[in-house]
Amino acid sequence: MALTDTAIRNVKLKARTFGLYDGKGLYLEVTPKGSKRWRFRYRRPGIGKENRLSLGLYPEISLKKAHAKRDEARALLADGADPGDARRAAKEHKAQLAAESFEAVAREWFERHLSKKAPGHRDKVVRRLERDVFPYLGRRPVAKIKAPEILTVVRRIERRGVLETAHRALQNIGQVIRYAIATGRAEDDPTPALRGALPPVAPKHMAAPVEPAAVGAILRACDAFEGGPVVAAAIRLLPLLFARPGEFRTMRWEHLDLEAAEWRYTASKTGTEHLVPLGRQAVAIIEDLRPLTGHLPGGWVFPGGRTPLRPMSNAAINAAYRRLGIDTRTELTGHGWRATARTLLNERLNYPPEVIEHQLAHAVPDTLGRAYNRTKFLKERREMMQAWADYLDTLKHGADVVPIHRSKGA
Repeated sequence: MALTDTAIRNVKLKARTFGLYDGKGLYLEVTPKGSKRWRFRYRRPGIGKENRLSLGLYPEISLKKAHAKRDEARALLADGADPGDARRAAKEHKAQLAAESFEAVAREWFERHLSKKAPGHRDKVVRRLERDVFPYLGRRPVAKIKAPEILTVVRRIERRGVLETAHRALQNIGQVIRYAIATGRAEDDPTPALRGALPPVAPKHMAAPVEPAAVGAILRACDAFEGGPVVAAAIRLLPLLFARPGEFRTMRWEHLDLEAAEWRYTASKTGTEHLVPLGRQAVAIIEDLRPLTGHLPGGWVFPGGRTPLRPMSNAAINAAYRRLGIDTRTELTGHGWRATARTLLNERLNYPPEVIEHQLAHAVPDTLGRAYNRTKFLKERREMMQAWADYLDTLKHGADVVPIHRSKGA
């Protein structure tokens, strides 16, 4: 006799598991605790061995849905197929598609290509894809993603008013797809077809002073900072090194050799080891910090204010400038010291652009085609970094600085 919903709801439990039979191999298995599971009993084609196939729990799978699932299984049997084998094959296919989804390939790419990048850069890429790309492309098989789909995603980002983020997302999508091609999970990269589909990003210049008098005034303000000693040391040291703030704030004691007056780290833009010669003034500031942070867990030269296990916040330096009355939109940002140094080292101290660019950790190809060589111009850079520190001291003391005319061969 076929089951009804009323009969199922009113079934009395027993001390042992038992079955309520519906017909054509379908029955409801009822446990002593009241759990009800649909099962289909059948014999494997050509073998005759009896098998059971779970069709799901009641009431999530209603009586009507259970009938439909049973009929699907019977149709497979009529075609000579085993419903259990068909289900396993479907699961394997689904798992294969999941392994070849855009998100799965992207996360593999993270591990392969971003593991040695600076944490700040790596986290930005991961967050960008998790927030703006995975919700729309994450489950799609990477081999089936086409240019119109990608354009829809990046234009959605553009409409938020963050055009640069849209361009970076497009770049990251292309990097993931090209990795999929290299690993045999895709054949074509549709992103080159989208070249020009987004408006170009207008150059954005970080606020930075280039007039010597303005630089001197800011340096004096930084010396007068009355905040915490870690941030105070940071805003005094950053102008001397003009490193990227994200790399500067994650400086570690293990990467410093104060006897050799050197700081080594992996540059986020080039992914290569970068060497920063330290002038006497820079070494003195770092030595003053050693008793405060050199013994703390985490190993950060500039630990965070809440826990020593994390580095100083990426907003701390600009927040200190605002506290000093410096407008970070029009006067100075932490990143702006790079533009200040690039301009004044060339125009006032007459150092050649290629030496400055190497110290900025920019990818400057050399005659052998290498994108970056950390020891290139090392002697000149040591001299330049000390001259820069001395020059900033002179500006800070308010002297009238006369440009140094260096010979071209120096």
